Amino acid sequence: MNRIVRQYAIGSMAISSVLLSFAMAGCKDGAGAPAEQKQKYVLPDSLARTVVIDSVTNARVVNSITLTGKIASNDDNVVKIYPLVSGTVQDIKVMLGDYVQKGQTLAVIRSSEMAGYSNDIVTAESNLAVTKKNLEATLDMYKSGLVSARDSLSAVAAYDQAKAALEKARRVIRNNGGGMNGEYAVISPINGFIVEKLATNNMAIRSDNGNNLFTISDLKNVWVLANVYESSIPLIRTGDSVNVTTLSYPGKVFRGKVDKIMNVLDPTNKVMKVRIMLPNPGYLLKPEMFANVTLNNTENKRMLCVPSNALIFDNSQYYVLVYKSPSNITIRPVQVSGTAGDKTYIANGLSEGEKVIGSQALLIYQDLNS
Repeated sequence: MNRIVRQYAIGSMAISSVLLSFAMAGCKDGAGAPAEQKQKYVLPDSLARTVVIDSVTNARVVNSITLTGKIASNDDNVVKIYPLVSGTVQDIKVMLGDYVQKGQTLAVIRSSEMAGYSNDIVTAESNLAVTKKNLEATLDMYKSGLVSARDSLSAVAAYDQAKAALEKARRVIRNNGGGMNGEYAVISPINGFIVEKLATNNMAIRSDNGNNLFTISDLKNVWVLANVYESSIPLIRTGDSVNVTTLSYPGKVFRGKVDKIMNVLDPTNKVMKVRIMLPNPGYLLKPEMFANVTLNNTENKRMLCVPSNALIFDNSQYYVLVYKSPSNITIRPVQVSGTAGDKTYIANGLSEGEKVIGSQALLIYQDLNS
């Protein structure tokens, strides 16, 4: 019995020794083995097919200034129509915003002055007919020796004066719309839009009151009047290119140039006005529209630049993703000098010719940091 117990004890010790050996071996392996390395990021094929790779370039520095302003009619293509006679407005044929053609009647005015002009024509025509008959009779008598040459010359002069008086009366009528029944027709002198209408039916008007009846503007090109604050005045030059956007067409950019710098400050809001000429195809731009103006001018120095889409801002620092291969993409901190449109100028952190990821940079940045 004692022998069995002793053999059992020896066996148990052997088993314990084996288990202890395995345990020690396991501890040794766990302590000596390096930690599992983090899996290296590789750009997925799905992203690699769509991602944009751009180069760091050396470009001339362009200053970008943002201004506010409004659309205005081009005053060189605006016509204000004033009444040339006194009378009463009888028939207005157009409304505010209508497009009119040159020569189109805008309104009709019943005028006593026009009645007087019509009467002048009738009188001049009658006088011409009388002097013509008198001239013919005088010439016949002159051929027969019944009147002198002086009498014949007087008859010729009277006929010429009657013709001139009739032509004058007709010219007055033509200049006043050509109406022969006491009506004055208000005619459009140009093609354009009715941008101002101050006339109403049955309104009494006088030719000396100084108020216009209509304003017509040809909106094929318009002005943008932009506000420039004092700090930005040194950066503005005539001929600088600008991009204009509006609330009505947020995705559309209208391109023009600085046409005139006013060189005076408004005493109320302390801004200087600049005028920008814009073509207006399709008449999209309307007077009084609010406009955002981005002005770009070029300096005589160069800097490294990257597309603005390549920049990532995180933890108060700008970064770009430098690309060498799908498995070699690194995060690089950079110092930004300024931005002009879709370009950002880099003061430090990159070298010319390096490749950077120019699209979906934030997504890849997050994957690299995860």
